Formats: sequence, structure tokens, C-alpha cells
Amino acid sequence: MAERTVAVKRFGKSVKHRVSSMSREREARQGMGDAVLSRNALNTKSGISAAVVIVALIFAALAAVLSRAEVGSGLSAADWAAVRFTVVQSVISAVLSVLLAIPVARALARRRFPGRNALVILLGAPFILPVIVAVLGLLTVFGRAGWVNQALEALGLPGISIYGLHGVVLAHMFFNLPLATRLLLQAWQSIPAERFRLVAQLRLTPRATFWTLEWPLLRQVVPGVTALIFVICLTSFAVALTLGGGPRATTVELAIYQAFRFDFDLSRAAMLSVIQLVMAGGAAVVALWIIPTVSLGGGLDRPLQRWDARGGVQRLLDGLVIALAAGFLLLPLCAVILRGVAGLPQMPNAVWQAAGSSLVVAALSVIALLILALPMAGWIATRRAGGVEAIGLLGLSASPLMIGTGWFILVNPVVNPTDLALWVTALVNALMALPFALRIMVPRLRDTVRNYGRLSQTLGLRSLSLWRLVILPRLRPQLGFATGLTAALSVGDLGVITLFADPDRATLPLQMYRLMGAYQMEAAAGAALLLLILALGLFWVCDKGGRWHAET
Repeated sequence: MAERTVAVKRFGKSVKHRVSSMSREREARQGMGDAVLSRNALNTKSGISAAVVIVALIFAALAAVLSRAEVGSGLSAADWAAVRFTVVQSVISAVLSVLLAIPVARALARRRFPGRNALVILLGAPFILPVIVAVLGLLTVFGRAGWVNQALEALGLPGISIYGLHGVVLAHMFFNLPLATRLLLQAWQSIPAERFRLVAQLRLTPRATFWTLEWPLLRQVVPGVTALIFVICLTSFAVALTLGGGPRATTVELAIYQAFRFDFDLSRAAMLSVIQLVMAGGAAVVALWIIPTVSLGGGLDRPLQRWDARGGVQRLLDGLVIALAAGFLLLPLCAVILRGVAGLPQMPNAVWQAAGSSLVVAALSVIALLILALPMAGWIATRRAGGVEAIGLLGLSASPLMIGTGWFILVNPVVNPTDLALWVTALVNALMALPFALRIMVPRLRDTVRNYGRLSQTLGLRSLSLWRLVILPRLRPQLGFATGLTAALSVGDLGVITLFADPDRATLPLQMYRLMGAYQMEAAAGAALLLLILALGLFWVCDKGGRWHAET
């Protein structure tokens, strides 16, 4: 018996040694593949050049802004009121979005029903939906003559106003409630199925299940999700431009626009830009710092099945929560479509010209994104260059209006800034989309480095041939998704173009805003429908084109 025990132990040690050797050999092959692709194809110099260009563009704008900022002059009471309103509405919007997303995500995690997958996909639609289109949909539903006020009037109840703080918060909830729900649902689905099986065997009540499994998860995830949404709300511009704008409902971004566009007070705009950069950059750093890594232990990768909350009351509450959330998302979109169909014949020719300008801006943004993102993604994938990825995040933490203001100051003595309106808008949009593109492309590039490094060396593939034959065919789905996202965000952006544009160079979102300001609401509704079609169409074409016959 003792001899058998010794033999088993020796066999175990032999197996462990063999497994360890195989693991070291696999890591060596992976490291060799990394080195091969790094030397031969994913040129370090091109990645460095792209990173230098991004840093130069952003910090040149910041330097120009600082050169016009008169620190000793200080800010007015209205400017400090804008700072307070920006922080207050961001806090309220983030907290309410996350609090309302918790029951929605929990209901979606517990229930399986026809159309569930389509509803989860729909939760991602507001991210690529043009802000000005969503605002028009919210006005149709909640505005002074909207569906809700008409129903309240029929019931003899007082109406509601969508303008001001509550309107800005409502719009931010429309955009960020789906985002928070998706993030929380992803975290909920990371809980191993075996834990829910154990909870069912112990016959824990839904309340006990929540405090045992789900509450610890929420404590880890909710602070990071809230901080992320706070940063997004902090840099919001189009929502405040359309639903705020009064003395008590002005954000810092909107104050920059007013100081620049109406007063042409570059010093005040520069001071506000610095404040916005400090606020947004600081909040972004805090958000990245407190976002945790969710680790709940490994499972057996079984399909997630929930035995809790099978009672009729729990099922009814979950169904009601899901129905309310779906209605909150679908009603504004349906309003845009129904009202837009009637408004299409009333659109002036300027709308079609603006649509052409928006398509040009989207195309330029996609080209600029690819020029910057591909070499940077290659550098990150082969060198594990986390600093390069942090450089990519600069475009997201910096205010688009701050960058636009700085570039206006730089080019104004040389050329007419309106001549560069579309080019500047396209480049800023590319910088805003760069962090998302890097997150989409880098994992796939790392897999390519790991799997095809040695084979590429054996075949002697180098430089452009390696990109054309090995990397790009396997990166097509990610490239399609990233370019589609960039095109959709760019075609619907209402930001930098407001600083540079003149009547002859308006994009479709800006032209739509001008129609709304002129109370041509039917024509604006037609323009909104056209903008919605363009944004979703560009995303679909790029994403579908990337996945069509893509090599695996």
C-alpha cells in the first residue's frame, strides 16, 4: 500500500512537471510571436507617431486656451452658478439612472421571455442615437404640447414642463439608464450558476438571495457605474443646449459656447474650458480608479438558471419593471418616426445639403480614426503598452468644446476658422471615438499576435503584407463595429460644429437645431427622422460589412 502511494505521488509530480513545462513552452511561443509581430508588422514607430499626434493636438489646444485665460480676472456669479448646476445635474442624473437600472437589470437577469434578446440589444441603441433626435422625441412625449401633457389635460390635471433641471435629468436618464442596465446585467450574469443552484437547495427567499448573492455584487459594481455616468453627464452639451440654457440651467459646456459664440469673450471661454477640463479629467481619473474588477469565483460555465422569485407577485413586478423601462425607451423613438414621416415633405433644401455635410464629416472621422487607432492598437497589443491606451483616453476626458476653442485660437490668425469647420469637427469626433475603438480592436489583435506570430515568421511575412494577409482579415468584424460606431456618433454630433459653422457649412444636427429654434417643428421632425436613418444606417452598413464573409 505504501509503495502504491509513493508511485501515485511520483506520477502526480511527473504530470505537474510536464504541465509546467508545456505552460512555459506555450508562454515562450507567445512571447516569440509577440516579438515577431512587433518587429515585422506592428511598427512601434507608427504607434509612437500616432500617440504623439494625439498628445500634440490636445495639449496644443490646451496651451492656446491657457494663453487666453486671465486668471486674475476671475469668474462671474453666473459662471459659478453654471459650475454648480453642472455638478448637481450630473450627480442627480447618475444616481437616478443607476438606482432605476438596478431593478431593470435584476428583472432581466431573472426572466426569460420571447424578445428578451432583442430588448437587451435595444438597450445599446441610445448610445449611437443622435442626442438632438432623442431630445426631439422626448419633447414630443413630455413637452408642453406632448402626449403626456395632453393626457394630463384630459384628466384635468396640471401639466409638466420638460425645460430646466428636471428636463436635463430626464434626457440624461434616457441615455444612461440603458447603459447602466447593460453594465449591471453583465455583472449579474457573471455570478456562477452553481451559486444560484446552492441558494435553491437551501430554499432561500428572494430577499435572502438578494442580500446573500446580489448585494455584494452591487457594492462592487455600482460605484464604478455611477462614476462613469457622472463623467458622461458632466461633459454633456447638446442636452443642456436644447433643454436648459436659462440662467438656472446652464452647464459649463453651454457657458463656454455662450461666451464664445454670443459674446466672443475668449478669455472667459478659456477660463471655463480650464475648469471643465479639471472637472472632467479629475472625474475620469476617479472613475477609472474606483471601477473594480468583478471576480466572484469560477463556475462550470453552465447556462444560468434562476430558481428564486418564481412566485406570481415577483413575476408580475419584474414584468412591470421591464415594461416600464421598454416604454420609456421606445416611446420617444416611436414619436420621432411617426412625427418625422409627416414632416419629411416640409424639409427645406438646406436639410439635404446639411445631410451631405454630415456624411462628409462621418467619412473623414472614420479615416482619421483608422489612421490613429490601427498603429496604436498594434503597439498596445504587442508591447502591452498601457500608457498608450491611457493616451487614447485623453480625447474622452478632454472637453470637445475646450479642444475646439483652443484650435479656433490657434488657426484664427492664419485662416478663416469657418473654412476648417468640417475638418475640425471630424478630427474631434475621431478623438472622442478613439477610446472605444481601442477597446474593441486590441483584444482581437492580441489573439492574432498569440496565434500567428511564429507562422508569420516562418512564411517571411513582413510589413504591409502581414497586415493585408494576416491581421486585417481577422480584424474585420472589430473594424466594422468600431468604424460603424464612429460614423454613427460623428453624423449625429452637435458640439464643435456650433463653434465653427456658418450658414453654408451646417451639419444635419446643427440644421435641425436651427429649425427647432425657428419653431419649424414639423420640418425639424423630418430632419430628425433623416438623421436617425443616417446614424443607424451607417452603423449597420459598417458593422454588417465588417462581419460579411469575415475570416475566423
